[in-house]
Amino acid sequence: MTVVDDKAGSDPVSDPVLEVRDLSKTFTKHRGLPFLGGTDVVHAVDHVSLTIRRGETVGLVGESGSGKSTLGRAILRLIPISSGSVAFEGRDLATASREDMRLLRRRMQIVFQDPYSSLPPRMTVRQIIYDALRAGGTSKPEMASRLTALIRAVGLGATHMDVYPHQLSGGQRQRIAIARALSVNPSFIVADEPVSALDVSIQALILNLFADMKAEFGLTYLFISHDLNVIRYLADRVAVMYRGRIVEEAPAKDFFAAPQHPYSRFLMSSVPRGR
Repeated sequence: MTVVDDKAGSDPVSDPVLEVRDLSKTFTKHRGLPFLGGTDVVHAVDHVSLTIRRGETVGLVGESGSGKSTLGRAILRLIPISSGSVAFEGRDLATASREDMRLLRRRMQIVFQDPYSSLPPRMTVRQIIYDALRAGGTSKPEMASRLTALIRAVGLGATHMDVYPHQLSGGQRQRIAIARALSVNPSFIVADEPVSALDVSIQALILNLFADMKAEFGLTYLFISHDLNVIRYLADRVAVMYRGRIVEEAPAKDFFAAPQHPYSRFLMSSVPRGR
């Protein structure tokens, strides 16, 4: 299934934020000791093309090892790509200089799966957010008010500003990670399994926060998850990844009504009933 948008080109909301073309990422895997065994080439991402339009949430779904997280990191140039291209807001990231990337990273951020390992353990929440604000070019006089606004935006308060990550719950740590991502005023966020490490009772709160942030700040998401219920809740469009390739792409309502690819149907059949 493909997406056909009759308004493309006439509605600014439909403008592409991200255009991935024929992107591949390979890794070399050694068999046995490097100087004795041979090597295998692993195609973690294999000729993937994907367009994400402004204001859209694309849910990228697949089992562990399908290449979802590798694709997300390659899109943001956190890891080098092997071939293909990534254009963000019309800018080719493959040819962007280090200084260009520093500026572009203010417009694109990532929220990782594990909020504990992604936050500096020896910095307080205040220091973590201030560090991000400085990197984003916020002036000193603005920092205190921006910190307060960000903490409130993610549903926390003043009592959370001077504590360390280990003193917070998993849900609170993920809220801080989201606040840090928002601190540089991004337009695009890759959310890489951001609720899978949290208790089920907390997951819905964080998903609601992502939905609220999208509406309030006009964000565009690539939301990566192995959980189809999470994707059903948030996504406007679904892309299914299998063995490094996108095997199906469709509007969410069409996908959940009638998945077309056998692997998509397998994923749907694996969702526990009653959820």
